[in-house]
Amino acid sequence: MSDEYTYKGHKIKIENDDSCVNPRTEWDNLGIMLCRHKRYTLGDEVASKEIPWGDFDSWQDAKDYILNKYEVGVILPLYLYDHSGITMNTTGFSCGWDSGQVGFIISTKDKMKKEYNKKRISKQLSDRVEEYLKGEVKSYDQYLTGDVYFYRIEDSNGTELDSCSGNFGYAEVKEDCERIVDKATESNAEKFILNKIP
Repeated sequence: MSDEYTYKGHKIKIENDDSCVNPRTEWDNLGIMLCRHKRYTLGDEVASKEIPWGDFDSWQDAKDYILNKYEVGVILPLYLYDHSGITMNTTGFSCGWDSGQVGFIISTKDKMKKEYNKKRISKQLSDRVEEYLKGEVKSYDQYLTGDVYFYRIEDSNGTELDSCSGNFGYAEVKEDCERIVDKATESNAEKFILNKIP
């Protein structure tokens, strides 16, 4: 995908970033993504290989094992839809033919306490971590679906104002680019007014 348009006299170009990093291997995540799939390597590969998936008769059996192994504070299911590409979420997909559960994302009690500097796990903390884990899944889904971008912003003279790769989510990237232009044009307007003051 490539999108190029003019905003407040600035040229903004947004295109797919095909060399983006995998958020499960390069980021410091609060969650551990444990996945099993016949054709794809998904989630946190090392941790996923430590689970004896073949020993379980159901996803509930796998969940029980994971809850005991990791002293889990929060656990959410992971579902994959596989049709002309793959996409992942924590709620499932309406098409039962091309989708199904592929694992879980968890956060351990110990990591939750350390991350938020707490001595105990409250309902409020669990809810907060659950939302955070959903965000990690969203970022990973954007990586899987290619929803990661490089942008370049030029002023009316063709001079680069800003550029950056590895930006997740087209709508967010477009909003960030326009915010950068807004800030630059506001700053230029202030300089113009100051220069006009005798």
